Amino acid sequence: QVQVREYGGGSVPVGGSLTLSCAASGFTLAGLAVAWFRQAPGKGRLGVATINSEGTVSYADSVKGRFTISHHNAKNLDLEMNGLNSEDTAVYYCAATRIWRARPSDYGPSDFHWWGQGTQVTVST
Repeated sequence: QVQVREYGGGSVPVGGSLTLSCAASGFTLAGLAVAWFRQAPGKGRLGVATINSEGTVSYADSVKGRFTISHHNAKNLDLEMNGLNSEDTAVYYCAATRIWRARPSDYGPSDFHWWGQGTQVTVST
């Protein structure tokens, strides 16, 4: 079965760190564009970080300098999150696509074929 799945969500205090992992089964993430999206309660799904098939990355302004997206191996990709604040509380989704775009910031949610079920990240004060 071809799917992606997120791991690593949880609760952390403000200022804490957490690393989310996206694991692919039935295929590899190599050669694909992969992105992390998040959805806070009552809000839409927003892109957080994207890496295209060439390894070029882009980040939402709200997470630049705090989050890092990187390939762990051919089937796993990580999102390292540091300096977490309450606005980072959301359900985080991993998504992958075969569509190629030179600029990762040009990807939108409709570009992605495979989506995980999401993992909750809660940042508490």
